[in-house]
Amino acid sequence: MRSLSFQVVTGRWFGMLASCQVMSAAGATYMFGLYSGTIKSALGYDQKTLNLLSFFKDLGANLGVISGLINEVTPPWMVLSTGAALNFFGYFMIWLAVSLKIAIPKVWQMCLYICIGANFQSFANIGALVTCVKNFPESRGVVLGVLMGYVGLSGAIITQLYHAFFGNHNDPKALILLIACLPAAISFAFLWTIRIRKVIQRRRQENELKALYKFLYISLALAGFLMIMIIVEKQLTFQQSEYGGSAALVLLMLFLPLPVAVIPEEFKLWKIGQQVLTEPPPSQLKIIITGDSNTQICSSPLPPESAPPPSPATSSQSEASCSSNVFSRLPERGEDHTIRQALFSLDMLVLFFVAIWGIGGTLTAIDNLGQIGTSLGYSQKSLSTLISLVSIWNYLGRVTTGFGSELVLDKYKFPRPLILTLILLLACVGHLLIAFNIKNGLYFASIIIGFCAGAQWSVLFTVISEIFGLKYLSRLYSLGALASPIGAYVLNVRVAGHLYDKEAKRQLAGLGDDNNDLNCSGVECFKLAFIIITAATLFGSLVSLILVIRTREFYNGDIYRKFREQDATEAETEMVPTCPSLAKG
Repeated sequence: MRSLSFQVVTGRWFGMLASCQVMSAAGATYMFGLYSGTIKSALGYDQKTLNLLSFFKDLGANLGVISGLINEVTPPWMVLSTGAALNFFGYFMIWLAVSLKIAIPKVWQMCLYICIGANFQSFANIGALVTCVKNFPESRGVVLGVLMGYVGLSGAIITQLYHAFFGNHNDPKALILLIACLPAAISFAFLWTIRIRKVIQRRRQENELKALYKFLYISLALAGFLMIMIIVEKQLTFQQSEYGGSAALVLLMLFLPLPVAVIPEEFKLWKIGQQVLTEPPPSQLKIIITGDSNTQICSSPLPPESAPPPSPATSSQSEASCSSNVFSRLPERGEDHTIRQALFSLDMLVLFFVAIWGIGGTLTAIDNLGQIGTSLGYSQKSLSTLISLVSIWNYLGRVTTGFGSELVLDKYKFPRPLILTLILLLACVGHLLIAFNIKNGLYFASIIIGFCAGAQWSVLFTVISEIFGLKYLSRLYSLGALASPIGAYVLNVRVAGHLYDKEAKRQLAGLGDDNNDLNCSGVECFKLAFIIITAATLFGSLVSLILVIRTREFYNGDIYRKFREQDATEAETEMVPTCPSLAKG
């Protein structure tokens, strides 16, 4: 008989809490704007080279092919430990380079380092997020919203911990070192508790959604606290001890779900398990009337009979039709798709195209936020505020769309792809605020773009799981994520970086300055780039309407019926065993 403490530590609810901790340190890629200036000055890069480095950061964060393949053949703890090792190596090498403790690496080496370090985000997504989605299949929108929300908050959380460790010292090099160590340490601390657990219907709590809402409320309180701290820190000067108190409260709120949600829910499961062991329900007794009017009562289970092996003809026919099925008939929406089947699906092509321009545009704005603020005359303290605003509103975008889309889908059958369309239209507003530099517009742009960046990720992967099934979710997740670096390369490197350097050269030529340090100032540095990004995002929103039309009937139905039917079948199998005397016919 398992103890309650063992039930808590090994249960899926504690796995949810552990995943929240891992994801709360997995969004360091969104902090690139805080230390990008240090890399640029220490290594002598121009803006195009810096944006190339940013592209490889985004590529690493979203290149989930390796992590997806590892996840198919190993448990989640192996995925998380591999990601932690990559995170430490990549960012530690960057810290050595910018601290000039090693010879200045070549550009391709720096691109490789940041790609390896940022790849931890992909491993965290596969190892923690996908595992929790499989543990809570009927609440996947909520789970995705909560966990991806913590990714959005991670930038603000790490910033608070950075100030607690280093005070008011403005040392981005120390921040890079913290990014190298903290996510790896958290992953190693919790990786043993994150695993896939099968939960049958009679042990699945009816108030599962209410318990997940507790995670939401606590994360909202954490986001509100971080927002208050941002405002207060901007107005006052904190000492290191005061930052330490703030960081202690952050840690307390990170673990608050343990007594509020995890222990109560696992206690309910533990009690159900105790009742099953001590009081077998009457439904386990099955009365069987045979042909000779003898009555038998059976109460012991029988291992299932093995199915007869398929005939050689059947096997050859199955093998012959395996590849042809990819082309002849794709599975219905909601059924499990393989990678090849998803690739040949118009739904996936539309999602991929929309993500290229939608997520690519918001990533370009986030990665260049430091350079945008500098060119528009914002102070370093204001840049820190902007990054934290992006982080918090990134979180709000993820949880709002995660819970909100689940709510409107359940009550009004409002399709999730249409929510994605509305998010892209809102992102256009943020891009225009940057392009035309309205007074204090960068603060509002940070809020809008942060919200839209988080919302897009949450809706995108929920739609993928609903349309293409859960069986190959880790690889399908990786496939969808690849759209992000493609869009970032086109919009960030080829558009924003190129136009920035072009304007910087024009300004230097006008001043008659032969200085090779290309620093641009004024609204023209990014104006044309973000007008182009706005047009690309608007085009993506129009294309997304194709998916809205194609999936209208699917979202009007019961998309979770499959899981309820599976649970009912499993519950019946467990509760009603067969009689041994029937095994021999």
